[in-house]
Amino acid sequence: MNGELITAYIGLGSNLGSHHGDRARHLELALEALGSVGIVGQLSSVYETDAWGVPDKQPDYLNQVAVLKTELGPTALVMAMLKIEADIGRVRTERYGARVIDLDVLLLGDVVIDEPGVQIPHPRLHQRAFVLVPLTEIAPNLVHPGSGVTIEELLGRVESGGVRIAGIGR
Repeated sequence: MNGELITAYIGLGSNLGSHHGDRARHLELALEALGSVGIVGQLSSVYETDAWGVPDKQPDYLNQVAVLKTELGPTALVMAMLKIEADIGRVRTERYGARVIDLDVLLLGDVVIDEPGVQIPHPRLHQRAFVLVPLTEIAPNLVHPGSGVTIEELLGRVESGGVRIAGIGR
């Protein structure tokens, strides 16, 4: 790598697997694969969270946030996340459907982009405790581009009772 490295925050989630270990293994595989598109830095704890938008219809998720230093621009980074998901076995069927792995580009430096298929910061980041809790753990004072509000302040605006430390990982 010889280009300029930009700091990205990647949200990882998995809720498909026959037991706790499968979901955790999917996160591990994703973290290993992230190493192919940049340098994986700090990791949050792993959290167990209720399925978002579809309560009681799906297994709970394991969620984590990773810092990734990368040369990739927004579109290339989003495409790389989709490829990693597919390589691990994700099949996209329904919106908010259960998934083997979900990788979201939450933030990429101070980039603000809203194009078909590429939205950074993630458009629902400010609503989702399952990414705000782990993101606050590793970067509480990070300012959300466009809003000028810190991640910790965003977390204070949402209900986070369904996000529990999973006691695995790291």
